[in-house]
Amino acid sequence: MVNNIDVKKVTNAVAELCIKANTVLPCDIIKSIEKASETETNPLAKSVICDIRENIAVAGDTGLPICQDTGMAVVFLEIGQDVHFVGGDLYVAINEGVRLGYDKGLLRKSVVADPLKRVNTGDNTPAVIHTSICGGSSVKITVAPKGFGSENMSAIKMLNPSDALEGVVEFVLQTVKNASGNPCPPIVIGVGIGSDFEGCALLSKRALCRDLDKRNADEFYAELEKRLLKEINALGIGPQGFGGKNTALGVNIEVEPTHIAGLPVAVNIGCHVTRHASVVIE
Repeated sequence: MVNNIDVKKVTNAVAELCIKANTVLPCDIIKSIEKASETETNPLAKSVICDIRENIAVAGDTGLPICQDTGMAVVFLEIGQDVHFVGGDLYVAINEGVRLGYDKGLLRKSVVADPLKRVNTGDNTPAVIHTSICGGSSVKITVAPKGFGSENMSAIKMLNPSDALEGVVEFVLQTVKNASGNPCPPIVIGVGIGSDFEGCALLSKRALCRDLDKRNADEFYAELEKRLLKEINALGIGPQGFGGKNTALGVNIEVEPTHIAGLPVAVNIGCHVTRHASVVIE
């Protein structure tokens, strides 16, 4: 049976998610930061993590943004095939939600209309929108504001199949080394492996939205996540680049099939406030 959903519900949901994502950090990220504060032995690094925890608490208590860079709004839509949107254009409704959310939440507007002319749009639109069709009659909306201190440190590489597993590991580690303290570690790392050039980049961004306490369902990649996290933390970059045991909070890998001649890999780095919030509209 077709489920008619008024796009006004989408607008309201997106507006609320923009504010929530920028003021309330996901529980799995908070737990990982708390764990980092317990395991850190470097005095300066431990002090930095304590400051991070205090900042998160203040944001939650006051409703102020966790970070001054409230990001470019990335919106993931998982749309049931039995959903029919009514009352207007879906993408217009999403961008209206972003506009309302960033205004109401007093969030910084960071989007320019043209990458070279650099004129601010004034309302943080347009959003980056990714849609996928799935079974059912509901729509899941995830808003993941992405700051560019971490986004600018992300990378993609078209490896040769002969580079194999060790080539992937080397690329991920080198990307983190190049980033150093710039993305405000301890970081969250999303890795996309497979698909094609743009597909692996999308996989890596989706990976950032997976809870850090949920490993990849494939044991091979679950073990690779653990290995990468261990080797990244052994780099000693540490919180805010001041040294220490906690360079990364977690590594999430997402994988898709690829061409016989390729091994695309993307690394999307998220700062210690890797933000995302979701809601399901029935």
